[in-house]
Amino acid sequence: MGQEARVYRNLQKHLDTMPVGYPATESGVEIRILKHLFTPEEAEIALQLSMIPDTVEHIYKRMKKSAISIEQLQRNLDQMVYKGSIYVDKEGDTKVYCNLPLAIGMYEFQVERLTKDFAKDVLQYIDREFGSEVVKNKILLLRTIPVEKSISVPEKYQVSNYDNVRYLVENARGQIAVANCICRQAKDLVGESCTKTDLRETCIMTSAALADYYVNVGIGRYITKEEALDILGRAQEAGLILQPVNAEHPEAICCCCGDCCGQLTVVKKLSRPADYYASNFYSEVDPDLCTGCEICVEICQMDAAAMNDGVAFISLDRCIGCGNCVVVCESSAIRLKKKNAEQVPPKTIVDMYTKIFMKKMGK
Repeated sequence: MGQEARVYRNLQKHLDTMPVGYPATESGVEIRILKHLFTPEEAEIALQLSMIPDTVEHIYKRMKKSAISIEQLQRNLDQMVYKGSIYVDKEGDTKVYCNLPLAIGMYEFQVERLTKDFAKDVLQYIDREFGSEVVKNKILLLRTIPVEKSISVPEKYQVSNYDNVRYLVENARGQIAVANCICRQAKDLVGESCTKTDLRETCIMTSAALADYYVNVGIGRYITKEEALDILGRAQEAGLILQPVNAEHPEAICCCCGDCCGQLTVVKKLSRPADYYASNFYSEVDPDLCTGCEICVEICQMDAAAMNDGVAFISLDRCIGCGNCVVVCESSAIRLKKKNAEQVPPKTIVDMYTKIFMKKMGK
């Protein structure tokens, strides 16, 4: 194995130790993805990073065998951040750098800079090995919250803040940004455009740091909270599923469909998708009110709604509580109900990854 091939394989193994790993494949697609995201020199640097943010001085000390200067290392790290292959945060006035998982992470940061070949590779990887990695521990990176209009009067007072999309936007601290959906953009590139909606600008960054990153590298734009709510409103009218990052204080809110979203398409293929989703609601049909119009079947992104002798029913094995079927039911036969045991998401994305890592390690 040559030196270049070795550094990419070492990086694959290094990233595979993260909470959401980066598994090897027989096809080599994972290496092609890394070659797109990192030069060999950048891959060497990434080997000295982890998910724990660190200063350039500490990273430099770990690169004793390298002839690179600390000034050049700083420039390389900043270039890698700009490319979306690593992330930067701040501790006071000091920059700290860390590795990212493929998703949510490096892949999403490639919006507006995708190539067709790269899109094909990532879609293949997500559909197979990486998709299996994401669902392995049954702790998903995104969770589902109900669309606003699906909550009836008895239930609306039971909706916790982390399940309330309006609350998440209105209480976001700092600037908000919006970006195009990476999943739909990739599907457009490979000639498999979304069949559910023409909307593309549907990814809302509710974290000021993340919003700043998207704007500073030219892949998103700042918006007001009112604009964010308008975008989310149009997404809900289109029957998209609201999926914030799986945390009480999510950094982003995605508006997803069952034929493009990487997570939804992976989970949708499982026999019991509901087992993998941290959702606090489910839909229920009143058969006496159902007129058999089948609109709920058409809008369901998870194939949870079906017909039996001309009456709709909802499979609780497949329902993830998005509430879209409730909104379109003209006879008011479907109601969104809250589960008896409420699932409280981790407080932050760091807590979420810690929970995933602990489960991965069998603790």
